[in-house]
Amino acid sequence: MALSRDQDALRAAQMYYLQDLTMDAIARELRTSRSTVSRLLSSARESGLVQIQIRNPLDTGPELEGMIRRRYNLDVHVVPILGTLNEAETLDRVAMQAARTIGPLVDSNAIIGVAWGSTLSAVSRHLTRKITHDSVIVQLNGAGNMHTTGITYASDIMRRFGSAYGARVEQFPVPAFFDHAATKTAMWNERSVQRVLELQAKMSIAIFGVGSVHADYPSHVYAGGYLDEDDLNALANSDVVGDVATVFFRADGSSDGIVLNERSTGPSLAQLREVRRRICVVSGVSKINGLRGALAARLATDLILDEATARRLVDYEGLTS
Repeated sequence: MALSRDQDALRAAQMYYLQDLTMDAIARELRTSRSTVSRLLSSARESGLVQIQIRNPLDTGPELEGMIRRRYNLDVHVVPILGTLNEAETLDRVAMQAARTIGPLVDSNAIIGVAWGSTLSAVSRHLTRKITHDSVIVQLNGAGNMHTTGITYASDIMRRFGSAYGARVEQFPVPAFFDHAATKTAMWNERSVQRVLELQAKMSIAIFGVGSVHADYPSHVYAGGYLDEDDLNALANSDVVGDVATVFFRADGSSDGIVLNERSTGPSLAQLREVRRRICVVSGVSKINGLRGALAARLATDLILDEATARRLVDYEGLTS
């Protein structure tokens, strides 16, 4: 039944967008009602069968994309955003575009690593359905802290990704940070943990945001009780500008000597760079320092960001067309 509806949606979309038939004409040809055709076209857009592009001659997005692409050698998607939108509204628009960009990149037999956080939570709510086979969604970093297990927050994100792509979900039931590096070393020798680590090591896609303590829309790792005052002071003393999957880095992309990374459960930056496709989603100019650090660390192959942040990045880097 679902297959038949998908086929009808595809036929309706082809007739409407490629053959310029009216909805009344399509209804007659499919022997259905005009309202049914309207629903089929909506279904085609929501499922990703149809993707609409608008070419605005005044749009500066493609120019910004080109400058960032040449500087960092990655695929860039700049999301046009009105300057009147607040940080939360901007995040929602970026998340919607990111979800639509990620869908076509996901194939069967893939192992997809997902880092939890405010940005990926927003992205997960906009994912469109695409059935794959023998694919796995694996959680990149633990989510527990002194106040909560974090299971509900992280699992909701993983569940949405799994449901969207018909994939098996593998959670990572460890804290975001261990109290002692020795505890992490011991846990990493446990077979149940090693099973998840082995999946992470085989990732073909990693999807993540950039955390920043100074963001207007706070990253969950900084706002959710994961770091105490001593931790924040230690990060400041190490000149940390941001994190990916709770692994911290400086403005130049380096991470050596950052003590908190020894207790973090996220993949090392070196391991992340080994993943073939690394999709970074960033929203908000207040994350610019974290974004620049992530790019300096060469953590992304694909970047999805709002127009204001893209412009700020270009200005900071002194890029020209």
